[in-house]
Amino acid sequence: MSPAVGSTANRLVTFLSDFGTDDEFAAVCKGVVLQAVPGATIIDVTHAIAPGDVRGGALALLRAIPYFPVGVHLAVVDPGVGTDRNAVVIETADGRHFVGPDNGLLSPSVAISGGAVAAVVLEPQAWGLGDPSPTFWGRDVFAPAAAVLCGGESMYDLGRRVDPAELTPLLVPLAQVAGGQAHGVVLWVDRFGNAQTNITPEDLAEAGAEPGDHISFHHGNRRERMAFVRTFADVEQGRLLAFVDSTGQVAIAVNGASAAAELGLTTGAPVRISRAGAPL
Repeated sequence: MSPAVGSTANRLVTFLSDFGTDDEFAAVCKGVVLQAVPGATIIDVTHAIAPGDVRGGALALLRAIPYFPVGVHLAVVDPGVGTDRNAVVIETADGRHFVGPDNGLLSPSVAISGGAVAAVVLEPQAWGLGDPSPTFWGRDVFAPAAAVLCGGESMYDLGRRVDPAELTPLLVPLAQVAGGQAHGVVLWVDRFGNAQTNITPEDLAEAGAEPGDHISFHHGNRRERMAFVRTFADVEQGRLLAFVDSTGQVAIAVNGASAAAELGLTTGAPVRISRAGAPL
């Protein structure tokens, strides 16, 4: 017998946050789930999102979700904790349940999961939790809600239904192509120092650059010439390169070192790319 709409019999919980691992915060949230559902499987996506970086958390969750089976997906990057922002559960067309703040954190992953088919604003008092701490809704609201869903109970017991169209979207800047240049920003710097941009291979093709070409990369006062290649080893050790990363975006790297350190790249930094020889 399949679970009813609004509930899940899947005991998988994925967990993403900006809590880090130096403190007990992430572990406490997992303890809340495991006390309620001892057989739950909890997988940490990451707890290394920069504090309050909603867009960074949203993009990390987006990169991860396609590789997980249907389950309960708990995400807490919540700079508005204690304010009047809503806390939500969202059910998607493919049967997933996302739990977290309604600040755009969940919206890209909801979209790639078929879109929202139902949503509930969490009302902790409605299921007997009392007043949550104004600064730790991860422990007092989101983790208990994830536990309820993981245990197979209905999301509709957790609060009031809302129109999914009212949920907060995440605004991600789109690259622009003009004058033979692709204009974009750095979306993410990974632990290796590779800098993912919001520029796509199609954007670069429109700007006249194809894999195998050399490109001009401009950031701040820096202008660098590098090869647009398939993988790191296609250039010599220590050389800059551009490549299409595992999510299909154009990224900047150094073979064997950090492009972020070499070029001073940080999340949100504006960049321009053109085929080498085109004017900057």
